[in-house]
Order: sequence, then C-alpha cells, then structure tokens
Amino acid sequence: MADENQKKLEERTRQAEKNAKDIEEELDKLVKGDLSYVGDPRLDKLLSDNEKLKHRLAVLENAIQAESLGSTQAATKDPKKRPTLITDINSIEGNICLLEELKNLFEIAITSAYPDLKDPPVTISLSGNNPKFGDYQCNSAMPISQLLKAKNIKSNPREVANNILNKTPTSPIIERIEVAGAGFLNIHLNKTVAEHILSCILRFGIKPPPVKRERIVVDFSSPNIAKEMHVGHLRSTIIGESICRILEFLNHDVLRINHLGDWGTQFGMLIAHLQDEFPNFKTESPPISDLQAFYRESKKLFDEDEVFKKRAYACVVQLQSGNPDYVAAWKLICEVSRQEFQKIYDRLDISIIDRGESFYNTRMHVVVKELKELNLLEEDEGRLIMWGSENREGIPLTIVKSDGGYTYDTSDMATIKNRVQEEKGERFIYVTDVGQYGHFVLIEACAKRAGILRNDQKLEHVGFGVVLGEDKKKFKTRSGDTIKLIDLLDEGLKRALDKLVEKGRDKVLTPEELKQAQEAVAYGCIKYADLSHNRINDYIFSFDKMLDDKGNTAVYLLYALTRIRSIARTAQVSVETLVSQVEKSGIKLTHEAEIKLGKVILRFPEVILKVSSDLYLHSLCEYLYEISSAFTEFYDKCYCVEKDKDGKIVKILYDRLMLCEATARVMEKGLDLLGIKTVSKM
Repeated sequence: MADENQKKLEERTRQAEKNAKDIEEELDKLVKGDLSYVGDPRLDKLLSDNEKLKHRLAVLENAIQAESLGSTQAATKDPKKRPTLITDINSIEGNICLLEELKNLFEIAITSAYPDLKDPPVTISLSGNNPKFGDYQCNSAMPISQLLKAKNIKSNPREVANNILNKTPTSPIIERIEVAGAGFLNIHLNKTVAEHILSCILRFGIKPPPVKRERIVVDFSSPNIAKEMHVGHLRSTIIGESICRILEFLNHDVLRINHLGDWGTQFGMLIAHLQDEFPNFKTESPPISDLQAFYRESKKLFDEDEVFKKRAYACVVQLQSGNPDYVAAWKLICEVSRQEFQKIYDRLDISIIDRGESFYNTRMHVVVKELKELNLLEEDEGRLIMWGSENREGIPLTIVKSDGGYTYDTSDMATIKNRVQEEKGERFIYVTDVGQYGHFVLIEACAKRAGILRNDQKLEHVGFGVVLGEDKKKFKTRSGDTIKLIDLLDEGLKRALDKLVEKGRDKVLTPEELKQAQEAVAYGCIKYADLSHNRINDYIFSFDKMLDDKGNTAVYLLYALTRIRSIARTAQVSVETLVSQVEKSGIKLTHEAEIKLGKVILRFPEVILKVSSDLYLHSLCEYLYEISSAFTEFYDKCYCVEKDKDGKIVKILYDRLMLCEATARVMEKGLDLLGIKTVSKM
C-alpha cells in the first residue's frame, strides 16, 4: 500500500513539474519577446499560476518524503521516527504541537542539506517577545558549522542557515522564514493556523496532543500509618497529583500508588498499647481521636519499659506469623490512619490508591529467593547485601538483615518487580525529596542486574526540596514541632476568607459562591505556590505572598479567569452563541494584540508535552501567567464590547469574545491539570 501511494505521489509530482516547466517557458517567451508584456494581465496570471504550482510541488515533495519516512517507520515499528508533516491547515484538529512540527520540517531540511552529517542538531526555540524575530528560531546553523569545520569543510553559520532555508519544505503553518544575524533562522507562523486552532478549541474543546499510550506507575504522597500527615508530605502529594493529571490528560494509563508505611517493628508497640488501652477492641471500635498522640505514648513505653518492649517484639512476631487477633489489631490501626489521610485527600482533591509495604510482604520472600538463585547476594557480617555493579562501587543494598528480617531495600526491590511484571508498567515515577535520589539510582542499578528492568528502562526520581518558613529555616511551629497538614489547610481557609472579605466579595457573592471562592483561593494558593517553583529547590512558605493578587500567584490567575468569564456575561452572550458563531465564520485575528494572544494559546500542547517529559511543573505555571499577561495586553488595547455614554451596549465584537472564550478554556484546563479548582465568580 505504501509503495502504491508513493508511486501515485511521484506521478503527480512529475505532472506538476511538467506544468511548471511549460509555464516558465511561456513566461520566458513573453518577457524576452516583448518587454511591453510586463504588467500585462496575462503575465500576472502566469506568474500567479507559477507560484501556485511551486507551492503544490513543495507540498507533493513533502508528502513523498513523509510517505517514505512512514514506510521506514512501518518497517522499524518505531513511531518516533515518523514526522508529522502538515500539508493542509484544515487537517489540524486543534491539538497539534507546532514545535514538534517545526522540528520535523527542519529535520528534513537539515538532513537534505547535509546528508553526510550523522545526527545533525535540530534546535528550535521560542524567539522571545520581539515580533521582528518571528515566533520561533532554528538555531542549528552554528553547531552544524562547527561540525563541518571538524571535517575540514569551510562554511560559516550564515551560509549554513541559507542552505537549510533552501532545503526547508514549504509548510502551511509557516508564513515566512528569514536568515538573521550570524545564522539564525527566524520562523514566522501563519496567522491562519492560529485562527483555525482557536476555532477548533471553541468547537471541540481542549484536546490532548497525540502520543503513544503507556502504562505509567506514579508513586507519591506515601505517609506512614499512625503518624499524621505534615507539611513534609505536602510537596509529594501536590506534585504527584499534578503529574498524574497531565499524564492522564495525554490518555496514558496511570496507576496512582500511595506507598504507605504500614509494616514493621513499630506495629508491635502499637498493638501492645492498643491491647492495654482498649482490651475490647475486637468488639468495640476504640475511640482513638488522636493517633499521633497514641503513637507517642506507645513509643515512650517502648523506650522506657523493658517489659512492654518485650511484649511489643512478641506482638511483631505474632503479626508476621498471621495470628488473626494481631492482624485484626493491625488492620484497625491502619484504618484509623487511612480515614485521617482521606480527609486531607478529599480537601485537596487527590485521587490515589493505597498500597502499603504489607502488600509486598510475600513478594519480598520471592525476590530474595530469586536474587539468591542468581548469585547476586553476598554475606557481609551476617547480612545479605547486593551491589549495583559487579565492581562493587558505592553503597550496597541490604536485602536481608543479620536477624533474618527484611528492609526498605527489600521492599523496594519487590515493589519494582511487581510494577514491571504484574502491573505491566512501562514508565516508573517516584515523587520523594531530593535526598532519596541516590537510593533510587541504586534500586534501578540492582533491578537491572537482576533482569527485572531492561537496560532501556529507568526509574524517574521526581525530587523536591524542603519547605522553609519565612525565617528560611525548616517550616515548623513556634514551639519547634512539625506543622500538621490539616492545621495548614485550616489556616489557609481562614486567610483566604479574610482576603475575600477585605475586598468586599462577601457583599456581592452568595454564601455558597463565597464558600467556593474561599476554598478555591485557599487550596489553590497553597498548591500553586509549591508548583510554580522549580521543584528541586527549597521554597519559602508565606501566606502573604501566596494570597497576593499581583504577580505569578494562584489568586492573580483565578481573578484573571473570572474577569475573562465576566466579559461575555456582561455582553449577555452565551457560550452556545459563540460556538454557533465560530462554526459559521471561524475566528479572525486582526489586531497585533489579538495575534500575540492567539499565538501564545497555540503553545499549550508543547508546554504539556514538555512537562510530561521532564516533570517540572513550574513550566506550566509560567505559561499560564504568560497567557494572563498577554490577555491583559489584549484587553487594554482591544474593545470586546462597545457602549455609548449611557452604558448601553451598541456593538459586540464576536471575534474578540471568541478569543476570550478560547483563552478561558486553556487557562481552566491548565489550572485543572495543576489540581486547582476554578470558580465563575470571585
């Protein structure tokens, strides 16, 4: 089938080339034979036909190249090798990543211009805010010039850029390309593409860019049973949730795992204390209102009372041997904790599946047995250890302790084995503090040695810094205690309400609207303050900065969104009317501020693809702030609704209202992917 398509395309190309040649010969006769034909309508028509044929030829050549590359891809079964070449704007469904399209176009151009260079760089970046430099730049000329120099081929970057330009296929997404400076290729996008994609957003909603679907396991939050969630769990929970939302938006099959600390020697002391305090726990649910205090009491007894300590160890043995009474006590303690965790997850709108260390208990026996059979374990002072490499560099895993017990290392090896072999995972993401990076590097190395992970697979550690107080020290209470997460959320609600009342919003919103706005601001500002920082860095927790309605904050974005939504309400134009209008005529961008805003909106797919790859969520935050800034500039310069001196609406500019609606939809989707709820009024 591919061969037939290629033959048809080549035949059409030959015919187009013949037609173009005939026209050029006719042009030559006209101009050379009689100069008076210059300006003649017949000459103008021939020139116009010639330009059309040149464009058609370029489209056909692109199609041939795409067909050829598609055949190669089919043979190699590698979807990443097939470029997406657009030949018709109307074929775009509104979810195309223009950056990827440009990379494909320039990959063809560079490969064609320099076929002897192996893997020449294809570097495409945004041009910045100055429109004279275009929308994107191809910056490949300088590194290619250096590669040529290494081969003793003299060619300065500007010559390279011109060569690339001459080989760049014509594309309907590009208006023009210019060589600038030392060899930059400034790419100006076609305004018609922006108009078409914005129309698609209104007609079909926000669609994800197409990607290969994967089974992805995301491990995040992970508090410990019998201990309250505190501010240290905040970052893992918020970051992990947003990563899952973005991956699910891209239609990946995401398994959200809460790797709870629900197994170990500490449960012996908890069960012993439970037996002492609530001897009827099997028939009457014990009123444990503060499990953290219960844990502290049992720990104190464990440290100070030798008799209690012996009983605690005996309880561990009974639990691990499966004694039903002890298992029932353990389950009760776990359930009390889970209920408390769920209160936090409900308030933060977190969806997660609990799978504690106990889940892997029997699987740990299996993985230890297999590692022994593979001769990957060696004895070290009574322990069984495993190295990440055959030359025994670094620190080994402790797979079996000297007393025969298992460790976190054992659990993590059993965990990755389960996620690869039972869950059929293809991508494995762990969201923990940066201090655990080395541990996951070692787990990955050992999993590869054991044949659990393939050499091309890896564990992706999403590391993050700590939360600091305004004194730039670890965020704690005045008494030095760790701040409970539930207390932090309550404080956020109080401050958010104070801020709304200060602005008089309680006078214009209904009680229900005020409550919705309060929760959106409180939880949104806490999440956004975290996500808008580069996760690797520590960040300072400050409610005053979070609740500022100026700058890159959740409050500013939420206010901006409600203002955008209010424009159509003021004009009394429904979303249905705007969609009907766009289906009739599409969106037209005329003012430079409209075009600028439209082109910012076009970048949504590329931002989402970037974040799904590198897992740095601050890029999405910066993009949403950029949209709101571009919208402010547009709104300052472009009336959407014109009124007379009495305030009566005299004219509605539907194209601009449609642009407002497209902006609002992208902002809403972006905030939703960050886990931030929006409101229509605030």
